[in-house]
Amino acid sequence: MAKITYIQPDGSARTCVNFEGMTLMHLAVGNLVDGIDALCGGMMQCGTCHCYIDDAWTERVGPPSDDEAAMLEALADSVDVRPTSRLSCQIQLGEELDGLVVHIPSDQPGV
Repeated sequence: MAKITYIQPDGSARTCVNFEGMTLMHLAVGNLVDGIDALCGGMMQCGTCHCYIDDAWTERVGPPSDDEAAMLEALADSVDVRPTSRLSCQIQLGEELDGLVVHIPSDQPGV
């Protein structure tokens, strides 16, 4: 199990504990973390699970896949996409991400 901390736009933090095999999105939704809407349920079709990986964690989390990068590029017209942007539905959680810090954007696309 790993502890993941979600930072809200106002700076408040919420730490949740995952179970092996969960995605960052599933952990957020299961723990009612504000700002991760996940309208498509993790199918990488809506972008409403967009988040920013903390700078200290970007290398360990790794880059987005080509499909995820294309989705993030498509979102850039409606939300603030940054170099640390990821879709939380595409990040599998494991022990190697224990302590991960994720920042929640103030707006999600279409929400």
